[in-house]
Amino acid sequence: MAVLTRWISRWISQGLRSLLAVGLVLALVSCSAAAAGLNSFQSPDGRYAFLYPTGWTRVQVSDGPQVVFHDLINADETLSLVVSDVNETNSLDNLGSAVAVGEKLRRVVIAPEGSGREAELVEASEREDGGRTFYDLEYAVHLPDRDRHELATVVVDRGRLYTFAASTNEARWPKVNSLFHQVITSFTLRI
Repeated sequence: MAVLTRWISRWISQGLRSLLAVGLVLALVSCSAAAAGLNSFQSPDGRYAFLYPTGWTRVQVSDGPQVVFHDLINADETLSLVVSDVNETNSLDNLGSAVAVGEKLRRVVIAPEGSGREAELVEASEREDGGRTFYDLEYAVHLPDRDRHELATVVVDRGRLYTFAASTNEARWPKVNSLFHQVITSFTLRI
């Protein structure tokens, strides 16, 4: 009887260890699947970080955005970060609501008068992350020769306005919609 009890105890113990190992593997696979297809980028000073799609490459630009990435295959798909100075005492709330800031960005940056572009603010929402307010914005942009779709997030911190945006042509939008939302909401200020 004692031999049978030890055998059953060993069998249960091995079964539980196997079950735990399988559970651990499944948990790790599901975590990596959530970030599959994304790489991380952190500024050299550690101030901000974000995710960008695998297969995209960083492009150096002068007199433009601080950071630019584009897709190697679909070169008109871009990701950019513009950092602008604002009054040190300003907060995002002081600049206006998500809709007001989204409309100003549309009029001044995305489709300024005389640019030949038209843009429509499709959606504007507010979220909190790390004690900071972010405005997430979505635009339909009409150019003379094609239509584009753009997502952006804006945040103000320490006298700087960060505008992080991802853009693609309208034909590709249904395929990258979820990915672009994941990228845009990954932008975070770290220090």
